[in-house]
This record gives sequence, C-alpha cells and structure tokens, in this order.
Amino acid sequence: MDATDRAIIAELQRDGRLTNVELAHRVGLTTGPCLRRVQRLEADGVIRGYRAVIDLAAVGRSFEVLVDLTLDAQDAETVARFEQTLTQAEEVIELHRLFGSPDYFVRVAVADLAAYEAFLSQRVMTIPRVKNVTSHFTMKNVKPAS
Repeated sequence: MDATDRAIIAELQRDGRLTNVELAHRVGLTTGPCLRRVQRLEADGVIRGYRAVIDLAAVGRSFEVLVDLTLDAQDAETVARFEQTLTQAEEVIELHRLFGSPDYFVRVAVADLAAYEAFLSQRVMTIPRVKNVTSHFTMKNVKPAS
C-alpha cells in the first residue's frame, strides 16, 4: 500500500459516494488506474464495504447509552450465546469484546429511557451468565463515529 492508496482510502472515508472521476481527480490519477486501485483495495479486503451514516434522531433512536458489561463465565458457549443475542438486537449499534474488565463495551441507541429499560430488562438481563451491567448515559456526542 502506497501513498496513493492511502489517499484513495482517506477520500472514500470522507465520502463513499464519490464517483470514480471525482476520486481520480482528488488523488491525482486518471480514471482507469484509480478504478483498478479501488477494485484491488476491495478485493484485498482493505475496503470492506460502503454504508450510509444515519442520523439516529431522525429515525427515533436519539437516546444513546454506553454499556459496560461483564459475564460471570468465559466459556465458549456463554460467549457465543451472549454475542449472538446482542449482534441480533437492532438497538445495539456497536459491540466490542475487551481484554480485562469489563468484558464488553456496548453502544445502544433507542428512543428514550423507557425503551432502554425495556431493552435492558427484556433482552440483556435474560441472557444467561450476565453478571454486571453499568450504563453510561450520553450527554453529548462530541465526535461521532464515521
């Protein structure tokens, strides 16, 4: 990967909807070589996909909670069941397994406090072996994920 590849990646991170013509112009290539580089980056798994960044408030999910979660066991079955359950929950917008304590960091987006309470009591707390849950309510999102 060279400086041109890194420039292509940076431009696509800023705007994944750039046309190949505009991308080529921004990184100083002609369209053919630019397209081949993008296709190679995709084939190599460097560019894993393209997505829309959604305004959570516009879809009624502006109440964001950051959750630290600990399990009371780390066996394969417990971990797999927990991860499968939470990855299927639409309220979960990020799920990270951590080294040390807590075991997981979960980012949740719901409509309001009542929706979060329902998610926590009906989804999270029903998963076997959940030991501890600490909720952090977001005051302001200073630098949103892109």
